[in-house]
Amino acid sequence: MPFLPKACRICPSKGKVMKAIILSAGQGSRLGVLTHERPKCLIDFNGRTLLDRQLDTLDKNGIEEVTVVTGFRDDAIEESLARRTGGPRVKTIYNPFFKVADNLGSLYVARAALEGDTLVWNGDTLVSDALMAAVIDNRKDGICVTIDRKPAYDDDDMKGVTGQDGLLHAIGKRLPMRTVNAESIGLLAFRGDGAERFRRAVEEAIRSKEGTTIWYLRVIHQLAQKQDIHTFDIQGHEWGEVDFPEDVDTARELTARWDEGQQDVAAA
Repeated sequence: MPFLPKACRICPSKGKVMKAIILSAGQGSRLGVLTHERPKCLIDFNGRTLLDRQLDTLDKNGIEEVTVVTGFRDDAIEESLARRTGGPRVKTIYNPFFKVADNLGSLYVARAALEGDTLVWNGDTLVSDALMAAVIDNRKDGICVTIDRKPAYDDDDMKGVTGQDGLLHAIGKRLPMRTVNAESIGLLAFRGDGAERFRRAVEEAIRSKEGTTIWYLRVIHQLAQKQDIHTFDIQGHEWGEVDFPEDVDTARELTARWDEGQQDVAAA
């Protein structure tokens, strides 16, 4: 049996070390001047970039192998990664279609990394270390979408509909509001044959008429119509998505609390 460093996080369902894919190809044009010269993933949050914080969170949870999909200002991302010391091994894959493709295109160029026990993480989402630990430790096999719940949802939320059994019925931004009871936080976990099933679906979707213009969660929605897609409710753990200028201030306040050692509500 190969030696595994003590810090490695083992997938409880299969006994394998998980790896991660971070989708960081986009510019983040809705952030205005903040991303004119740098990609969204390089915005500073209290001394560390968004991407650095994601990598550090993965490192603290024993993830040793990470694939980062780049696009806009890939040179700046490469330079930033080169300055890192320690942490997980990082491989970058350039998405040459980032100007015209949505994140399905990024997953397609990184599809070789979609195998075994794998996380897929949007490059604009920050999560607490405790939230990541909970996602990694949950024992749901196959494909699992991490969700949050709140009293009301807006048009920009990636909304979801789940059953009492925790299975996903639908996911998308244009679902009827009366049916919505969840929101995807942009973090998926694949175990067993889940990554392989998803990879095949991504390869099929990229050849469709809509092709690169759709989100990868559209593929998850389609899969949910014919097979079990699990959800994992984060139950009060803290996270933040960076889409608009006001999100940056909110995320800086959030990360400042984390840096001061304040645990999120669910971990307290």
